[in-house]
Amino acid sequence: MKALVLLGSPRRAMNTDFILDCVIGGLIEKNVEVEKIFLRNMSINHCVDCKACAKTGHCIIDDDMKLLYPKLDEADIIILGSPLYFNSVSSITKTMIDRCEAFWCSKYLLKKSSIDRNKKRKGMFVCTAGSKADNHQFKGATLVADLFFKSVNAEYTHNILIDNTDEKNTKKREKLIEIAYNNGKEIVDELDVRKN
Repeated sequence: MKALVLLGSPRRAMNTDFILDCVIGGLIEKNVEVEKIFLRNMSINHCVDCKACAKTGHCIIDDDMKLLYPKLDEADIIILGSPLYFNSVSSITKTMIDRCEAFWCSKYLLKKSSIDRNKKRKGMFVCTAGSKADNHQFKGATLVADLFFKSVNAEYTHNILIDNTDEKNTKKREKLIEIAYNNGKEIVDELDVRKN
């Protein structure tokens, strides 16, 4: 089983990255092959709405997204991590998500999917926010994550939404660390059940 972990934070070893590593610990305990990608280090250009993917099902922009498309297709588990910026995902994350329009067009416009629609995938979203949560703080981010997981044909079942990191770093939250680790194990177990 393969897991693709995408970090959409501009900063390594901080709150979002740390929680992703806790989730990865749970995945590894279940013998999952994990690949973690720092989106910040990839050259991914903005979608320019050129409509090429609406005709071919594939993006014509020649950049690192060409490396990511097959990884998304091969993954059994996709975990997306982003800090919350202005009540949504970071621009690094959103740029990658926008480029998944190629999958969307191939499936829904052309009816000839460029991603394996028969493969059973699971999706998890990890999001950290500096301020204390209000009723709608994560809504924008989870709506974007939902569309991302739909585009890559992953059943979106897990959220780890963390607020107040300005006052309490994730590395100091023992219960949260345990939750993240257990979520990593649980998503594997749930996928095993679906496949059998």
